[in-house]
Amino acid sequence: MNRRWFLGNSLLFVTGCAAPQVFNSGESDRITKIRFAVTDGNTLENLKADYDLFRVALAEILEMEVDFLPLKNQVAAAIELKQGQVDLLLAGPSEYVIARSRTNAVPVVSITRPNYYSIIAVPPNSEIKIVADLRGKTIAMSDIGSTSGHVGPTQMLIAAGLDPKTDVKIQMLGDEGSIAALQKGEVDAWAGSTSNYQEILQGKFPTIAQSELLPGDVFVAGSSLEPNIVEFIRSRMVEHQNKLIQAISARKSKYRGSTFTLVQDSDYDLIRKAYQAIGQDDFIIK
Repeated sequence: MNRRWFLGNSLLFVTGCAAPQVFNSGESDRITKIRFAVTDGNTLENLKADYDLFRVALAEILEMEVDFLPLKNQVAAAIELKQGQVDLLLAGPSEYVIARSRTNAVPVVSITRPNYYSIIAVPPNSEIKIVADLRGKTIAMSDIGSTSGHVGPTQMLIAAGLDPKTDVKIQMLGDEGSIAALQKGEVDAWAGSTSNYQEILQGKFPTIAQSELLPGDVFVAGSSLEPNIVEFIRSRMVEHQNKLIQAISARKSKYRGSTFTLVQDSDYDLIRKAYQAIGQDDFIIK
C-alpha cells in the first residue's frame, strides 16, 4: 500500500454511516452486512476499480453483504474504527500500528507480500558499500510513514548503528521524487521498495542492503464487531483464502503469491521501534 501518513494532521472521520445490520440466529446474533474500507481507497471509484472482485468474493464466503466505505483520507482510519463506522479495514503495517495505538481494533488476519522488502541503492561507482558508510550522507526516501519507503529503511539505519535523526540527512521526496533525486545525482543514496527498485533502478544502481521481509498488510476488525463475529470472519477468510487471494490479486499485483496468516500484534514491533527512533512516539503509544 502507498502510505501517505502526514503525521502533523489531525484525525478526520466520516459520519452518517449506519451500524451493521443484525438478525437473531437463535443461539447468537450474527450480522448480515459489514462495511469494508481500505486505507489507500479514498474514493468509491478507486475501491470499485481495485477491490470489487475481492468484495464480491468476501461477501460470498461470509454469506453476508459487504459494502464499501470510502475514507476521507488515510489518517481517518483510526477514528473510523474507534467510532464504529468501519467494520473491516485493510491497512498497511504503519497504518495498523497507528490505528492500534488509538483504538481497540483487533487484527483479523495478515496478508503476506512475498517480495515486500526495503532496498538501499547508491549511484554507480559510489564509495558507499555498506549502510554504515551512509554516516554524514544524504539519503532520499519516499513518504513519512511509508513502510517500505521510510519505516523499513529507518530500521536498517538503526541496525547499522546510525541515528536517523543525526547521523544522516533524510529527504522525504515521495516515490517518484526520491528516485529522480538518485538518478540526477542529488543524493548519496536512495531507499524504497523492492518493486520500485526492480521496475526502475535495477541494473543501473547497485544495492548495498536489503531489509528483512516486512510485515504484511492487515485486515482489522473495528469495535462494531463482537469477538465471535471476528472469529467467524477470521476462520472463513483463512479457510477460503485461495478464492480471496485470487480475487484481490487480480487487480492488485502486489498480492500475487500471498497467503493469509494468523497475526500477532507483536509482529509489528519493528514498525514501532522505527517510529520511536525518529521521535514519533506519540503516534504509536496508547
